Amino acid sequence: MLTAVSRVPLRRAFADLPAYVPGARAAVGAAAYKLSSNENPYPPLPSVVAAIADAAVDVNRYPDMYATELTEAIAQRLGVAAESVVAGTGSVAVLGHVLTAVCEAGDEVVLPWRSFEAYPIAVTLAHAQQVRVPVGPDGRLDLPAMAAAVTERTRVVLVCTPNNPTGPAVRDAELRAFLEAVPRDVLVVLDEAYVEFVRDPDAPDALALLAAHPNVVVLRTFSKAYGLAGLRVGYAVARPRLAAGIRTASTPFGVSHVAQLAALASLRAEGELLARVDAIVTERTRMLAGLRAQGWDVPDSQANFVWLPLGDRAATFAERCGQAGAIVRPFAGDGVRVSVGEREATDIFLEVAAANAPR
Repeated sequence: MLTAVSRVPLRRAFADLPAYVPGARAAVGAAAYKLSSNENPYPPLPSVVAAIADAAVDVNRYPDMYATELTEAIAQRLGVAAESVVAGTGSVAVLGHVLTAVCEAGDEVVLPWRSFEAYPIAVTLAHAQQVRVPVGPDGRLDLPAMAAAVTERTRVVLVCTPNNPTGPAVRDAELRAFLEAVPRDVLVVLDEAYVEFVRDPDAPDALALLAAHPNVVVLRTFSKAYGLAGLRVGYAVARPRLAAGIRTASTPFGVSHVAQLAALASLRAEGELLARVDAIVTERTRMLAGLRAQGWDVPDSQANFVWLPLGDRAATFAERCGQAGAIVRPFAGDGVRVSVGEREATDIFLEVAAANAPR
């Protein structure tokens, strides 16, 4: 029996570091739609389920440490060299490897806020200092302000596009101007976890920018559009030298054999999966139109979620949605993010929104 009280200190940086808060789930036995985690509402395709089942018989073996077949397939799909692709356990883990590879203790990382809540955690774990730049009232990243926040201590700038949780994507012209303003020894990470849902004709081609700017890294994932959130597969695309450093910082055998084969099967079934993405985009359009018809002023989301800037009313609104049968994600003091899910879930959410619409 252990009776002594632990006196092992944690890093001082952890004292004020909030833990990552996952989207809420329905209580056991309760019937509710989960719109709190930006998940794909569709189950895996039969071909993907078959690949998962086939892979399961080999879980007594270590996976291919470098996910060779998968990275080659991604590279072929994107038109880049295989050595430019690094796989990891979701794009958030890959981001951590990127920061570990390039940040020294005390380096600064410029990031938008509010944005993906894992950013401050990843920066702190990399022993770096976060520099937050407010997102505009329209939910858009303020790229000129982010460029102005770069100092001689800045090592990385994070650009989340579309931005989670507000939804807009950056535009090509503004991103090109931003890249021209940022020093060449500062790494610009384009986090494109939701890129497949983007329909803005002015959105940038991240891979073209990567080809033109050696200090760009692109992050993508199989969690959202491909519906593999439970298997954790993401990747970075970078110039070979940077990719090699990220690969060195990666967790050995991080991407499981099951996840690798599921991702490969998803790439082979890409046409079917992207048809589902189109259906989600159609439902997003219906959700945004419904909110605007009710009088809500909401950002132009290019992701699989919408954002209501409710400020201090966020928690109360989320509670009302949950009581009605749609669980959404409140960000205290800022707003509520609502994932695009089943049509019935949208109907429930819009009913609650109508009862709480601006007067």
